Amino acid sequence: MAKESMKAREVKRAKVVAKYAAKRKALKEAGDYEALQKLPKNASPIRMHNRCKITGRPKGYMRTFGLSRVMFREMANQGLIPGVRKASW
Repeated sequence: MAKESMKAREVKRAKVVAKYAAKRKALKEAGDYEALQKLPKNASPIRMHNRCKITGRPKGYMRTFGLSRVMFREMANQGLIPGVRKASW
């Protein structure tokens, strides 16, 4: 389980990225890279990191489900993810 501060930091980054998205796009199209550098560091979407929605685990993230591999396996075995079944042959 990730620290709550790490989860909160990612949420904060997402808000900053959303806030400055239009401004960043306009500055990039205008080619004004000096003004672009004056924006906050966390306004860049590249600084965001995908995390599991349940545990906050940063590694082993599965984009299609928004979960880490560990939570995906647990939930799939319990039948909590629609359309996913454990293979058996």
